[in-house]
Amino acid sequence: MTLSRTACPLDCPDSCSLEVDVREGRVVSISGTHENPLTRGFICSKVRRFPQHLYHSSRITSPALREGSKGGGTFRPISWDRAYELIADQIIETRERFGAETILPLSYGGSNGLVSDQSADRRFFYRLGASRLARTVCAAPTTSAATGLYGKMAGVSPTDYRHSRLIVVWGANPSVSGIHFAAEIQNAHRAGSRLAVVDPRRIPLARQADLHLAPRPGTDLPLALSLLRWLFENGHADEDFLRKHATGADQLRRRAEPWTFQRAARVCDVPAAGIEELARLYAEHSPAVIRCGWGLERNRNGGSAVAAVLALPAVAGKFGVRGGGYTLSNSGAYDLAPEKLLDAPEPATRLVNMNRVGQTLLEAEPPVRLLFVYNCNPLATLPRQDLVRRGLEREDLFTIVFDQVLTDTARYADLLLPAPTFLEQHDLARGYGAMLLHPVLPVIPPLGQARSNFEVFTELGRRLGLSRPGDLEDPVEYRRALLGGGNGEVRFPAAGFAPIQFVDVFPKTPDRRAHLVPPALDAEAPGGLYSF
Repeated sequence: MTLSRTACPLDCPDSCSLEVDVREGRVVSISGTHENPLTRGFICSKVRRFPQHLYHSSRITSPALREGSKGGGTFRPISWDRAYELIADQIIETRERFGAETILPLSYGGSNGLVSDQSADRRFFYRLGASRLARTVCAAPTTSAATGLYGKMAGVSPTDYRHSRLIVVWGANPSVSGIHFAAEIQNAHRAGSRLAVVDPRRIPLARQADLHLAPRPGTDLPLALSLLRWLFENGHADEDFLRKHATGADQLRRRAEPWTFQRAARVCDVPAAGIEELARLYAEHSPAVIRCGWGLERNRNGGSAVAAVLALPAVAGKFGVRGGGYTLSNSGAYDLAPEKLLDAPEPATRLVNMNRVGQTLLEAEPPVRLLFVYNCNPLATLPRQDLVRRGLEREDLFTIVFDQVLTDTARYADLLLPAPTFLEQHDLARGYGAMLLHPVLPVIPPLGQARSNFEVFTELGRRLGLSRPGDLEDPVEYRRALLGGGNGEVRFPAAGFAPIQFVDVFPKTPDRRAHLVPPALDAEAPGGLYSF
């Protein structure tokens, strides 16, 4: 028996530290360790059962060419050398006949590791001059709002919720999507912190909360504006903080002014008394923290709703103390700057909205001729599944699918490539709830002929003449360079990093101030920011 240490890079805020039991070269079990102070030795059932995925019969173990119809054919194994040759030939022919922009890379968060995603692959497609992908399928409105208001400032660490006297969970369900975060909230609540939940559903935390508001879906914006109005109108706005650390407070005040509790209650279908209770709890308790999730972005005014929620701690003066402020994504805690390592500036090529991939495959001019799918399963996850399927069925579209298993999308591939799981390769995991970095280490060799994204896209770059002297071509070297050199171990943020907003970290805006009505977002939103 061998107990190996690694970490989970999957798309989850927690970034668990792991211990893997390997016997006779086979993964037997996976458990958590205490290296991540948030993990505290327990992990989710998905990762605990990951050996079932690792050894499932649907694993792709060698490159393979389709024989028969798209979606209904079989796949004949071929060598990696033949696969590289086919890809290079297809790319060269497509680029020469139709232009490089008719090549579309399609990827997302199937591997959230910083080595396996947006590294050698981005370098390859940027230098090739392929179409670019706007990865808008998730978190685009929340990211825009957080960037516009605070420049993606690092938020309150989950481990600091124990210091909060009021916790507001708004549009998040940590019991399902961040189990360690849920435990921190429950522990703080048991220790005396008040808990309020804003969610249309009675999620597990709502059943334990002191207050649960269930607004009609899509009405988070007027609810948040009514809270802002009350803070301004009743002397609970921190005018000193707003003068020193914010812009746009007067504009925000004017835009919130029409939203009384009574009007918001009618629109949101919640009692006005409940909204007032939340307002008073928030004004009267400090430290107070808002855990803002991604649930409220999924409607036509979702970006404005997130902005209004994130404006609350600035208006109420909840920053500057441990356990006070907000948490959304903590990906802004890191300054790794991979673009400086890749020597591949983003080209001004066609930008494809990921939410419209189906329409793009059927309607774009010039048409997409070569589709390279990796780190995602678009047929199962993208909008307008009917159009995505019709696009994949095109006989004049050459589709490469680079994945671990035979997904829905992979059945429509012309060429399959076998990818390793995180247990079979080097990577770097970044928590966006927990603020720490983990080296991800292989605990077993890759199954079959699986090869990593970094290796494959580096080799394709060589074969297509896109490599340059000085390119980082080894994933371990790339990870070490991301971390600033040395031995490649975690340096910052380290385990236990828990900043106080507006003390240890400030907005990553040019003036280090909160922009409550950022001009770019105001111009982009129909009717202006905070319009409902």
